[in-house]
Amino acid sequence: MNEVLTWLLDLVQSVDPVLRTILAGVGILLETSVLVGLIVPGDSIVIVASTAIGSIVEYVAMLVAVVLGALGGESIGFMLGRYFGPRIRASRLGRRIGEKQWVRAENYTDRRAGVAVFISRFLPVLHSLVPLTAGMSSMRYRTFMAWTVPACLLWAAGYVTVGWLAAGSYRELADQLHYAGYIFVAVIVAFLLLVVLAKYLLGRAEARYMQRAGDGNATTIDD
Repeated sequence: MNEVLTWLLDLVQSVDPVLRTILAGVGILLETSVLVGLIVPGDSIVIVASTAIGSIVEYVAMLVAVVLGALGGESIGFMLGRYFGPRIRASRLGRRIGEKQWVRAENYTDRRAGVAVFISRFLPVLHSLVPLTAGMSSMRYRTFMAWTVPACLLWAAGYVTVGWLAAGSYRELADQLHYAGYIFVAVIVAFLLLVVLAKYLLGRAEARYMQRAGDGNATTIDD
């Protein structure tokens, strides 16, 4: 196990650090962009790239790249929603998403305003649709950014830090423990399971705000 894992980690680390960082930023930009996020596994790209971090400088660079990528993707979604939202919703790809998902995102944005923008960053499907519906609503861009910046920071810090620390700990233990590879895998799996659980609990807690429309003003929060 250790031999295979070391080979994989060394393979990732052999990629130029600048290129790795750029790829992670672009991956998360695509993951947070309109509808593309339903296909591109940006979180997996970020974790894999983060396992190759070799210094605090590389860590900071990766964190900045991922945050900027996430904010870029969110901004693209917002602007596309503002100028082309109805067309995207009526497009073939928009129809494949399903009217039910669009209505849920629209209701959520309407009733929870900025809270929906923050929480949707951590929810499946909605993380791609809410920026669009926010752009289609009465929400101002600076309000949107005020809520999405801390969400992107929190998300990026979690994924980048886990990938970095898990790989770093493995490299320190690999020569001492023959089962160090299993510990590494267990840490990553435990983190991903916690993410899935958190998404599930958040989704349940917020589901009631997605069932019906609010007051039509996406700047007021329905408690």
